[in-house]
Amino acid sequence: MKCETAIPKYACVADDVRLGERVRLSPFVNLYGCEVGAETRIGAFVEIQRGASIGERCKISSHSFICEGVTVEDEVFIGHGVVFINDRYPRATNPDGSPKDGSDWRMEPTTVGRRASIGSGAIIMCGVTIGAGAIVGAGALVTRDVLPRAIVAGHPARLKRMVESFDSRPRPHGGFDAADKVR
Repeated sequence: MKCETAIPKYACVADDVRLGERVRLSPFVNLYGCEVGAETRIGAFVEIQRGASIGERCKISSHSFICEGVTVEDEVFIGHGVVFINDRYPRATNPDGSPKDGSDWRMEPTTVGRRASIGSGAIIMCGVTIGAGAIVGAGALVTRDVLPRAIVAGHPARLKRMVESFDSRPRPHGGFDAADKVR
């Protein structure tokens, strides 16, 4: 279903992709077998693989990679160059030297909760859940679950503090306001 979405020149959108209304795609995206919710914006050079699901009103910045098994809920921000991983033990070949195929590995699903934000350059390992409203710092390596409204950063990502409340009202400066207490 590709309703009300212009497919830009140089974008590769397979016939099995399900696009919600008013999705905005940049040139050089590569989408196949995935689902993208209404009003989501996807930057240039983003790849979203078969079996990935993107919610409504998300923003996925350029050069990000979202693999099979990743579920991104509504209103999530994904910065530039974010990479999701779905195989804990990747190898090109089996122990006997034969090439691996789809049955020779175990995909581990990952979920990004509603209104979470993932900073540029972050790496999200497989099998984790990033809670609703969480913030993952730029360049972080997420190896464990992130609590809802937690702020994590580092290699590996560690809890820095919690956001006590997160107001959904738009702000002219784009950041926190007095209603958003950080401890």
